[in-house]
Amino acid sequence: MKPARPAQNAAMRSAEPDDPRRRRRARLASAAVLLAVLALLALGAAPLGWRAGWWGLALSFELLAAAGLLGLAGGILAAVVLALAPRGLGWRRYLLLGGAVLLGAWFIVTPLELWLRHAPAIHDISTDVENPPAIVAALPARRAEQAASAAYAGPALAAVQRSAYPDIAPLFLPLDRAKAFALALATARSMPRWRILASDPATGRIEASATSFWFGFTDDVVIRVEAAGQGSRVDMRSVSRQGRGDLGVNARRIRRYLAALRRAAG
Repeated sequence: MKPARPAQNAAMRSAEPDDPRRRRRARLASAAVLLAVLALLALGAAPLGWRAGWWGLALSFELLAAAGLLGLAGGILAAVVLALAPRGLGWRRYLLLGGAVLLGAWFIVTPLELWLRHAPAIHDISTDVENPPAIVAALPARRAEQAASAAYAGPALAAVQRSAYPDIAPLFLPLDRAKAFALALATARSMPRWRILASDPATGRIEASATSFWFGFTDDVVIRVEAAGQGSRVDMRSVSRQGRGDLGVNARRIRRYLAALRRAAG
């Protein structure tokens, strides 16, 4: 057997496990994956602690901010490791680093998407800003949760809503009040993650609560059905219990409900 050439010996030594460069890349890869894991833990702990009552909303938002910083740092470090070490990391490490890069990208895209919505810092949306439907049935739950006031903030809030959501308006149906109320109630019962709190055909009022999937935030909904000429007018108000802004959630909820009711009415 011929002795190995010096160049071959050097290549073999560079590929050995105790190669300092390889150890350094492995440590950087491990650090990137660790940052991504910590980001996921913070991301999961934020809603879990709030929903379980372990801490307040402020700490949950701080955990979300920490998750974003950790995820972004882990994604950048993972991208650097992949760029500097295109070979020799092993498929498991490639998979983990790829996941860290995707997580970091998600933490960039999601805040950007929220910012592009340009939602104002309001959380009370109504189709009738002159005489918004009042919240009644949800008041005890709001007090127990130490929620924001359910009183409508008046002309200042109305002006901001008109500017941000000019399409939010009452829905007029070619149905008498009784039929429109029955259809409005059936549509409310069909909405995902809604819970009906009260319904009164005599006054044309429906109250419900809607719970978000991730954080479990509860928003309160009031629907009012009134006679209008030969048909009926449907007004709706959606109000968050927590926070100053709602990222446009209440406006979207009103749009979706009224669109579903319009379709149901034919």
